[in-house]
Amino acid sequence: MMNKEFFTFDERIKEVSKKALAKASSMFNEIEEITEYNQQKVLAAFINNNVCEADFCGTTGYGYGDRGRDKLDKIYAEAFGAEDAIVRHTFTCGTHTLAVALFGILRPGDTMLCVTGTPYDTIHSVIGLSGEGMGSLKEFGVNYAQVDLNADGRPDLDAIREAVKSNPKMVYIQRSRGYSLRPSLSVDEIGEIVDIVKANSDAVVMVDNCYGEFVETREPTEVGADIIAGSLIKNAGGALARTGGYIAGKKELVELCAYRATTPGLGKEVGCSLDENRNMFMGVFNAPNVVGSALKAAVFAAAMFEDFGFSVTPASNESRHDIIQALCLETPERLVAFCQGIQSGAPVDAYVVPEPWDMPGYDSKVIMAAGAFIMGSSIELSADAPLREPYAVWLQGGINFSSAKTAIMLAAQKLLKEGLI
Repeated sequence: MMNKEFFTFDERIKEVSKKALAKASSMFNEIEEITEYNQQKVLAAFINNNVCEADFCGTTGYGYGDRGRDKLDKIYAEAFGAEDAIVRHTFTCGTHTLAVALFGILRPGDTMLCVTGTPYDTIHSVIGLSGEGMGSLKEFGVNYAQVDLNADGRPDLDAIREAVKSNPKMVYIQRSRGYSLRPSLSVDEIGEIVDIVKANSDAVVMVDNCYGEFVETREPTEVGADIIAGSLIKNAGGALARTGGYIAGKKELVELCAYRATTPGLGKEVGCSLDENRNMFMGVFNAPNVVGSALKAAVFAAAMFEDFGFSVTPASNESRHDIIQALCLETPERLVAFCQGIQSGAPVDAYVVPEPWDMPGYDSKVIMAAGAFIMGSSIELSADAPLREPYAVWLQGGINFSSAKTAIMLAAQKLLKEGLI
């Protein structure tokens, strides 16, 4: 029986793909070990909390006594090594979830100290770095301070040690590289920062955990972080949660966040789940394997484009601390072609041809490739970038490795077809 070829690839692309797979094999083995550990951890949380069919039934109105909602909180808390958690479909995105935590914990006169440089753009208007008149933390009397990263893009531990002696209310850590070329933080590095903070202050340590869940065998709460938060349409939702976010950490802090999410005095007791429970349970159960696929896609892309001679970060043989892969493509033509190639391999909207556009909030044109079942889902394969030097594209996600690998090969094929590699 002959096997049908569904996509036409140049022999050079096929050869580089084979070499990339061979090069990535040891990293794939490491990822599979982490995936299995995390899958067992999540499975144990389900079993320990007696998950049953009735937990998937939705509630309406106030949502009093929503057993599925409450049980999902316990599963997240256990999986993340936290005392408590709040997981809600009413968190509209990662930025909203982070904002709820910040406004829940900080009070007028407090200082928020970010120790990983300037956080990514979407949180600026929450803090008050931009967006005057929007009701930012700054407008409510919360001060902001910052410790810049060192020349290597790593946390400046000596500067952090000195800065926390002023005893800020909160030390804020962004785990992921986001849309920059600086290295993402490992859980061990976060633990180092936590130790310094706790030895020199009474500050609450909060970690923006977006893009990092289930990438390692531990989460920041397991090395002393007091509170973490993230989005369900990134890693933690396993590409099945249709919306939402989570906050996990110390019980008293989660309670404060819950008061902000709903209203003081009610907190976690209200909030109906409608018909979202089943998807959120299935999502977190599948999350370790989906994250594993996304990590394999990132390693494969790094290995393939290293072979083409491009600078990539992280390198194909580096340990991973988030799902994001940056590829420095050097010219705007390559960047556009790459994104168009990724789009052509998407299960949704593959016929669309992305073009650079003037996206609000950016000082240069931006191109985005994404064909997702859930709008804006960062755990599904996507690629986007501003058109500015060094013309890097940020690739992330991949529900399953086979599909993601095909899309990455199509991106390389597009570059080859246009004479750009």
